[in-house]
Amino acid sequence: MDTTLKFPFYIRLSFMLICLIGITYILYMGNSILVPILMGFLIAVLLLPIVHFLNSKLRFPNVLSSSIAVLLFVSLIIGILIFLSYEISDIADDFAAIKNNINLFIVDIQKYIKANFHISMWEQRKYIEDVTQDSVKKGKETIGTALISVTDTLLDLTLIPIYTFLILLYRTHFILFLAKLFKKEYHANLQEILTQIKASVRSYLSGLILEMIAVSALTSLGLYFIGVKYAILLGVITGILNLVPYVGILVAGVLTMLASLTGTPELSMIIGVIVVNIVVQIIDNNVLVPLIINTKVQINALVSIVGIIVGGQLGGIAGMFLAIPLLAILKIVFDRIEAAEPWGYLMGDNMPKAFVWRFKKKPSKVIQDEKK
Repeated sequence: MDTTLKFPFYIRLSFMLICLIGITYILYMGNSILVPILMGFLIAVLLLPIVHFLNSKLRFPNVLSSSIAVLLFVSLIIGILIFLSYEISDIADDFAAIKNNINLFIVDIQKYIKANFHISMWEQRKYIEDVTQDSVKKGKETIGTALISVTDTLLDLTLIPIYTFLILLYRTHFILFLAKLFKKEYHANLQEILTQIKASVRSYLSGLILEMIAVSALTSLGLYFIGVKYAILLGVITGILNLVPYVGILVAGVLTMLASLTGTPELSMIIGVIVVNIVVQIIDNNVLVPLIINTKVQINALVSIVGIIVGGQLGGIAGMFLAIPLLAILKIVFDRIEAAEPWGYLMGDNMPKAFVWRFKKKPSKVIQDEKK
């Protein structure tokens, strides 16, 4: 006997919206707790092949395999940070030159504004002084917020490896928990969902790493050819910041322009840096992203942008980074649930060329009755 209740569309829509609002509220209120856990989950999925290799091929116990995988990942991150800190220390030695070139660059800009917009040097300096005074007034609040942000970031960086290790260690425990939540007739569908989520997240993260390497290499080559000092360092920083959608590349561009002033204050160098960044972004957006990223995650651009904005509001930079993989997971779940399948289609990027409405013709007898 089928006891399934079928609700009208407006009730199902209301339930769906209430669930989305509830999930969003939970993410907003608990972002400081959930963001490190979600980051640990993504890294655990990425490291899972290493753990499987150590378990199956080398016969290592699960605890040791998970520990080695996390230690390898942490060692890689520490190695990158050591390289960046070593190179940045060289830039710090050129700080005096950068400061002097920035002053010369500002003077040239002021002369250009005076010649073309007829704003005197005194008026420009007065405006800069007013802005500087306002910034100093808010300085204490900004410093306090920055210190809290740095503290939270350091705490998250400590917790993420721990969460990653625990997720790898208890992964079978979590799968069994999910299996207990559903009846056995749904286990095949559940297994398919988990398998696809694992493959999608792993492919997306590996694609991001490939994109980061490609952007770093292209930016380094471009900066090297126009004669920018520390081209490799700036290219690596650009590739890493490019992982943060939209915002990261702007920050990388500003840092690159400032660092380029170690050699010369000429405007041509700044223009060259901007051109390199624009060319790399054109290649990234039109070649690398469609080839590497979009083939891994079938999410359309509109949903991606809205998701990134919402993620930024909920979890800051980490929320922006997590937005795309979480949307991909949500789409996979929607595609496997009959009632939510239209929402999964809405999130996808399979655009039809055209759509023709097809109406079922009424029987002639019904038409005659309606005319009467």
